[in-house]
Amino acid sequence: MELSINGEAAHVPVGLTLLELLEQRNLKEQEVVVERNFILVPKDAFAATLLEPGDSLEILHFVGGG
Repeated sequence: MELSINGEAAHVPVGLTLLELLEQRNLKEQEVVVERNFILVPKDAFAATLLEPGDSLEILHFVGGG
């Protein structure tokens, strides 16, 4: 299925959860904030959030440093 991730088209398998998507992209759930269709997704809902065709995701990854 097709969805948008940070403004770019992406193809992902049907039935994929948000947590599985993050794992595929080697992103740790503790280090990201995710907005799905303009709504912030709580970290404790990542595993239960089933992605759907046409979803728009914004994934922000925190980087430490100074």
